[in-house]
Amino acid sequence: MPARSNPTVRQARLGAELRKLREAAGLPARAAAEMIGGNQAKISHVESGRWGVSAERVRRLAAFYSAADETLVDVLCAMAEERGKGWWEEYRGVLPPSFLDLAELEHHATYFHSIQALTIPGIFQTEDYARSLFESVIPPLPESEIEARVEHRIRRRLIFERESPPPFDGIIHEAALRMCSGGPKVVKAQLEYLLEVSEWPTVTLRVIPFTSEKFIGSAQNLLYAGGVIPNLDTATVDTAYGSAFLDAKAQLAKYRAIYDVLAGVSLGIRASRETIRGIAQEM
Repeated sequence: MPARSNPTVRQARLGAELRKLREAAGLPARAAAEMIGGNQAKISHVESGRWGVSAERVRRLAAFYSAADETLVDVLCAMAEERGKGWWEEYRGVLPPSFLDLAELEHHATYFHSIQALTIPGIFQTEDYARSLFESVIPPLPESEIEARVEHRIRRRLIFERESPPPFDGIIHEAALRMCSGGPKVVKAQLEYLLEVSEWPTVTLRVIPFTSEKFIGSAQNLLYAGGVIPNLDTATVDTAYGSAFLDAKAQLAKYRAIYDVLAGVSLGIRASRETIRGIAQEM
């Protein structure tokens, strides 16, 4: 079986969780390899997500590691059995892998916490607003890639068309609402759409006003995606080089704490809507 040259973030996460179970058991990779009749390189490939692994083998490894968390093992087995390809696979080779990984992460998430300091949450951006952002990338992107990025961004909203859409709690700084990306007409339409989104049953949007004295001064945008179980939560942070997917316990605890602080200083739901409406009327 050839190794994957570029495992997805989800495939790598499955391998990483198996590595954590092995390390918690105090076992070397060599011992795990001997148990499944392979060599150390095979376990290394499995734990890096470069090789697939069956649910049966996940259970054998978990038993060998004396893993007591049955729920976690069940979830890892389910991940191992995932075979269908999502709509995002249509963009493989067209868009950067992080775009596909983000769509897959959102597809499997059970809830979201979002912090936006300078832009509207990507999943709620209008076509014109998203296009204006991608057109400002340096160096400039080819027109075909800009259109593919816009299309991909809009399709991410499919998760809200489910019978039971995931809860989305978003915190947006006033600066993001006033950034004139694409011009006043584009921003006005974007804010009006954001008001519509704020009325969706599972979406909560709150604004941090300029008058807040306790805003944590980070320009990074954050999307915290809840997993089927807390062990599989993931934080996505925008960087100058693309999206970073973080899952270490300390990192997740840090971003949960940041979100809680910002939630405490943001406006209420009704006041936030009035703020968005007022800014839109100024455009």
